[in-house]
Amino acid sequence: MRKPEPTYEGRPLARPQDDVVDQGLGFDLATLLSRRRALRFLGLGAAGVALTACGTGSGGSSSPTTTTPTATTATSPGSLAEIPEETAGPYPGDGSNGPDVLERSGIVRSDIRSSFGEADGTAEGVPMTLELVISDLAHGGVPFEGVAVYVWHCDRSGGYSLYSAGVEDQNYLRGVQVADAAGRVRFTSVFPACYAGRWPHVHFEVYPGQDSITDAGDVIATSQVALPKNVCDAVYAERGYERSVTNLAQLSLRSDTVFGDDGGASQLATVTGDVRNGYTATLGVGVDTSTEAGGGGQPGGPGGTPPSR
Repeated sequence: MRKPEPTYEGRPLARPQDDVVDQGLGFDLATLLSRRRALRFLGLGAAGVALTACGTGSGGSSSPTTTTPTATTATSPGSLAEIPEETAGPYPGDGSNGPDVLERSGIVRSDIRSSFGEADGTAEGVPMTLELVISDLAHGGVPFEGVAVYVWHCDRSGGYSLYSAGVEDQNYLRGVQVADAAGRVRFTSVFPACYAGRWPHVHFEVYPGQDSITDAGDVIATSQVALPKNVCDAVYAERGYERSVTNLAQLSLRSDTVFGDDGGASQLATVTGDVRNGYTATLGVGVDTSTEAGGGGQPGGPGGTPPSR
């Protein structure tokens, strides 16, 4: 009787006399593609698996950069979940809790390191480019072209412009960009500090368009970007971030009051780069206008108070 040909995952081996690992590039690529199809069938993409792996209490891997292809996920319809709704926190600057920087001429800008208008301060720190890729989940996950994205975060001392002692007269590290045809917005900034009680993060709000940013009630999504621990460790070893070392040591993504429910699995940015040349943080953001936006316009929120100057 003829001996049956050896197979792997139901496919005949290209080189029956050799081990599975020695079947050649074509066989390996077919194996990889079949596994990705299986993941998609289960509602997961390769990026989704990687994001789940990143949602650990340690806040990320120990390597200097992460490799989660978050931005790619944003361009794959059906593979990106809706971004969790989070509090805007006590320092939004959108008029919902005191100052309203969104009414000021000059807020639409890509470089947010310096204040604008009558203020002239500049935030110092390790350079960071923030890139968000917005997807319209209500229409199949297509790029959400034309939405306006407002971002803000603390400086390397942990202070928020417009609010914290010593920088109330500044408006740096705040800005708006309008999403391009790919749903992408990009901001030039500096890496934020870790202040007591909160994991290092960046706030953002999504509005239907630039004309609607002056009314916080029009926001269609409010959330936060988490930054990986290994990158934070590298940045906080630099001058000016000294207090962040102690604060970060007392926290984890699992214990954080915002990211703790899932370890920041869908909000943990992909970060590439280094301290010398700066970092690029990227996150795919799924926005579903068929659901109710619940985070924006809420003064207050969890976490400690940023330090005074």
